[in-house]
Amino acid sequence: MTAKRLTDVLLAIAAIILLFPVAAVVAALVRLDSAGPILFRQRRIGLGGCEFIMLKFRSMSVGKNLQGNSFDPGDTRRVTRVGRILRRSKLDEIPQLWNILIGDMSFVGPRPEVRRWVDLYPQRWALVHTVRPGLTDPAALLFCHEEAILAAAADPERMYGEQVLPAKLRLYEKYVRDRSWIGDLLLIARTPWVVLSSIAAAPKRPPTETLASLLSNSKTHCP
Repeated sequence: MTAKRLTDVLLAIAAIILLFPVAAVVAALVRLDSAGPILFRQRRIGLGGCEFIMLKFRSMSVGKNLQGNSFDPGDTRRVTRVGRILRRSKLDEIPQLWNILIGDMSFVGPRPEVRRWVDLYPQRWALVHTVRPGLTDPAALLFCHEEAILAAAADPERMYGEQVLPAKLRLYEKYVRDRSWIGDLLLIARTPWVVLSSIAAAPKRPPTETLASLLSNSKTHCP
């Protein structure tokens, strides 16, 4: 077992124990807020290009005739009242501690995508999929307001596929090339601060220059 994997297992066990009361409250709120399952399950692409079931607390209303519990970029119409809080605070990600514990994910690594977006840039994802996907990574921190930015766009799906995803892939590729155990620990320590800062800012409609700045930063941080 590598140092990274051992760290993942130990931190996942500790986090599951510490966050169990929070998870229990969140589960109850999800159940009371709207009809549907407590957990959201979705097939994502991980290590070696293999599919796995990623878990989240459900933050959307359950719709009929939806394949794979789909959620289009920037489409917040189905987000529930509790879901808005969960998504902003990232509390909906707590169930992914189980994904980390069983080895589907790591604490730090490129965020896993659905097959649809992986198929858009297969050669670039091939490099990214040489490592386990993660709960956090540099792209997740840089694009912490991604959902609000996409919601304000005229064509969220096109913006995501043509601008946001390529920028995130640059950061994913850089992470794969430069990753280190110490670097991972620093990212883990930095993530709560970024999440709290994001909650405090909570922009509802970021100006267009916000996206331009993020895209510029993604290029600046990559060779």
